[in-house]
Amino acid sequence: MKKFTEKFFKIKLYFLRFSTENSDEKIFDIWNGLSLVIRILCGLIVGALLGIFVPQATGVAILGDAFVGALKAIAPLLVFFLLIASVSNERQSQKRIIRKVLVLYLLCTFSAALVGVLASKLFPITLTLTVPAAHMAAPEGIAQVLRTLFSNMVANPIHSLANGNYIGILIWGILIGVALRNANDHTKKVLNDISSGLSKVVTWIIKLAPFGIMGLVFSSVSESGLEIFSEYGRLLLVLVGSMLFVYFVVNPIFVFWCIRQNPYPLIIKCIKKSAVTAFFTRSSAANIPVNMKACEEFGLDKDTYSVTIPLGATINMDGAAVTITVMSLAAVHTLGIQIDILSALVLGILATVAACGASGVAGGSLLLIPMACSLFGIPNEVAMQVVGIGFIIGVVQDSVETALNSSTDLLLSASAEFRQWRRIGKEIKF
Repeated sequence: MKKFTEKFFKIKLYFLRFSTENSDEKIFDIWNGLSLVIRILCGLIVGALLGIFVPQATGVAILGDAFVGALKAIAPLLVFFLLIASVSNERQSQKRIIRKVLVLYLLCTFSAALVGVLASKLFPITLTLTVPAAHMAAPEGIAQVLRTLFSNMVANPIHSLANGNYIGILIWGILIGVALRNANDHTKKVLNDISSGLSKVVTWIIKLAPFGIMGLVFSSVSESGLEIFSEYGRLLLVLVGSMLFVYFVVNPIFVFWCIRQNPYPLIIKCIKKSAVTAFFTRSSAANIPVNMKACEEFGLDKDTYSVTIPLGATINMDGAAVTITVMSLAAVHTLGIQIDILSALVLGILATVAACGASGVAGGSLLLIPMACSLFGIPNEVAMQVVGIGFIIGVVQDSVETALNSSTDLLLSASAEFRQWRRIGKEIKF
């Protein structure tokens, strides 16, 4: 009884202090102390409840519009400067050291994009979107797709930035980055600082995601009811299923090609050592030390993995390739656009290149969906609605995507070196 009384008075004292001190600051501190995932879940729940019980409170939807609008405004600049900084800072010496790993990274990412295309073909998803009537015309086969592609590639770069032409942004960003390869270190540092600053701005916007998602979910639930969550659930199942297929079916093929033995013990090892932590941190960059420690435990060459692991966190984006293709094709199916095999192949290539340039911030791959959508003439206004849906399901999707991305960095780095061990007769242990 005495212990209970003491606990009661401690709780009472806490609430008295909370009420007498600056309660606004306390609430702000408690809110900031929660992880982004929990805050997004809170926004999702509150938005759904408001949509059910007070659907007439249309002002809540403004939060969702503002969130999507902010992402729409900053995303072109972010992609443009990330590409310039990344390409201009690439060193020739790195290419010689990690050529084999780089090839594996690109092949796996392209394979993941094709898996996303195949999954979308087998399990087509349609979304509830607001589509401007003037943009309902579908491309008439591969010829029009390629015409649109090349037209966007050579568009004025300033016009591309202003209008969200991501294909033009991609091409001009790469070309300018190549042209600046021989620039002095000061110029490259300025480019890195600009891209880092833009990434920071995106991080600030994403911190407001709980309120934006609350507005987006409110709009969806108030207009379509709770049935909208079954739609999101099906989309999430296709995304996660595709990513699991890549990790447990596609990746083992590449691993077996390298080590010529059962790949699954190594795959399970990489899940335990890398995927689990990446799932919860939701950051490939934050998981770099974890992967490097695992490489050390495998006995790999430090001069190699100290390059391949950080590089993989930048360009090896299997999960991002799946996200870009599946989400883009969901928009395609929603608009009733029919695509042929060649168009799907072009989408896979574009998604691979886009995934390699995905931002390191949480949900960075979602910002590249408009680029893939533009291949089929889907306007930016519609594509950004798909991005908004991506943030709603991102609590699960982004965690699984990051786990796939980061653990595959470890898996392929180890497999490439084990391939060399096998050739010289060295015993492979993992």
